[in-house]
Amino acid sequence: MVNDNIARLRGLMEEKGISMYVVPTSDFHDSEYAGEYFKARTFLSGFTGSAGTLIVTPSEAGLWTDGRYFIQAAAQLEGTCVTLFRMGEEGVPTVTEYIVQNLPRGGVLGFDGRVVSASFGEDLLEKLKDKQGSIHDTEDLAGMIWTDRPALSCEPAWLLDLRYAGESAADKLSFLRGVMKEHQADTHILTSLDDIAWLFNIRGGDIPNNPVVLSYAVITLTDAILFLQSGALTPEVKEGLAACGVTLMEYDSIYDYVKTLPASSSVLCDKKRVNYTLLHSLPDGITLVNLPNPTTARKAVKNATELENLRRAHVKDGAAVTKFMYWLKTNIGKTEITEISASDYLAARRAEQEGFLDLSFSTIAGYNAHAAMMHYSATPESNAVLRPEGFLLVDSGGQYLEGTTDITRTFVLGPISEEWKLHFTTVLRSMLNLARAKFLYGCRGVNLDILARGPLWDMALDYKCGTGHGVGYLLNVHEGPNGFRWKIVPERNDSCVLEEGMVTTDEPGVYVEGSHGIRTENELICKKAEKNEYGKFMEFEHLTLAPIDLDGVDPSLMSAAEIKALNDYHALVYEKISPYLTQEEAEWLRYATRAI
Repeated sequence: MVNDNIARLRGLMEEKGISMYVVPTSDFHDSEYAGEYFKARTFLSGFTGSAGTLIVTPSEAGLWTDGRYFIQAAAQLEGTCVTLFRMGEEGVPTVTEYIVQNLPRGGVLGFDGRVVSASFGEDLLEKLKDKQGSIHDTEDLAGMIWTDRPALSCEPAWLLDLRYAGESAADKLSFLRGVMKEHQADTHILTSLDDIAWLFNIRGGDIPNNPVVLSYAVITLTDAILFLQSGALTPEVKEGLAACGVTLMEYDSIYDYVKTLPASSSVLCDKKRVNYTLLHSLPDGITLVNLPNPTTARKAVKNATELENLRRAHVKDGAAVTKFMYWLKTNIGKTEITEISASDYLAARRAEQEGFLDLSFSTIAGYNAHAAMMHYSATPESNAVLRPEGFLLVDSGGQYLEGTTDITRTFVLGPISEEWKLHFTTVLRSMLNLARAKFLYGCRGVNLDILARGPLWDMALDYKCGTGHGVGYLLNVHEGPNGFRWKIVPERNDSCVLEEGMVTTDEPGVYVEGSHGIRTENELICKKAEKNEYGKFMEFEHLTLAPIDLDGVDPSLMSAAEIKALNDYHALVYEKISPYLTQEEAEWLRYATRAI
């Protein structure tokens, strides 16, 4: 099927005079996760991971993806005409380098300009000048051959109550207009779905597990126009938006609307987020203010209402995970449990919690070697039966009215080797070391990442991803601009100064291909600590509340400070979670969180 699809795409390319065609993983809004309608790259290549770019030439097809998906991509591309390019590995060209090197002189590079960022498209256009290359961006070639393409999602939209949002849409618009004035912009084009959802306190379901609404927004100093599918709107939503001074227009009409902007306009937009076609629909003569969307940094700093809600959400989520752990540990080897049935049981425990809406992403439940694939997803074909030995890694989360959660625990199901226990304990030490950091204000995640990687680097081990990412509030589980990473990766947008109120995951791991994977993940709130003659100090608060499996821990490998940090954390878990358990579960939790 993959080879047939690539062949059909090549036929269209030849017909239209296109020398090379690029299919990224994106929608019209530069979303990390795309709805079914937008999965053209998966349709063409067969690779189902959430990140990757397909490039097709008359003689070659290549798939670029990052370290999270090397193992998965290699397996899914095996036997196809698509070659895997492991991003970041020595000797592997970047997507841009490959395009510039391989497009023939005078060649035509093709892509659907609605799914490519303006900055990426313009950068390519500049780099191809020496080759006299041109860009064909007006046609979706993949869509032309995708005969059974799913329909564009149009799920009902709803408004987030102020008791959850903590700030009205009117106040958020006032903030945004203040920033526009600072930069002498009279118009702001906003296309990223989580920014729009935050700004207007609107939520929906157009991307699985991401409660966003397919939409665009244009904000001026006096007006706000929201472009979305009318079928997604109820009278209540229309009334609520109108009360904030919002004008509604049809989703696709944004492209014609921006063509009518006065040539004297000064337009603030982020070229890294606005798509190529939309930017190139603006009239000539407009002054462009190319800046990160002001909403991105603002929504990353959770307000007091959001933080209190998040603490409540994590108690609920922690209770669900604890109930799951109790069930898993007491039933393994007694009844058949598989990766999928374990995922289903955990999902059911979350669904019992008041205010639960959805999972925040598809649960990753990987047994032993499967856990070495960071974003493994069990299928009926791969679904492993769990045995009373080895590890089960479960990375999961929920969407609650009180916020978004993301937690990973690695469970010991029975006997493990000394090496596996060493790896488990080292990952735990890494997580705790970062969580108990105290640092001067002005630090970025890149300054602190060594605290997590240090214990692993001491053993010449590493993991091919960041240590942590920001988390949205009833929004995307991955959110910039905060994160932890050992080097700056510009396209990740996760290297900002850490501010009070930011929520960031702390999730180091060990992944040994063909053997096992371990990850321990807590969410952390950044908080102010003391201020003295040296400056303002910052620290973290654990937001995640669930036991860490002591069956995998070797205390002899830990320092006294690390043991105290673990014992203090477990005391907090017992205090917060035990009231929500049965007596039997609470007694089990008392032992599971015992001081070591």
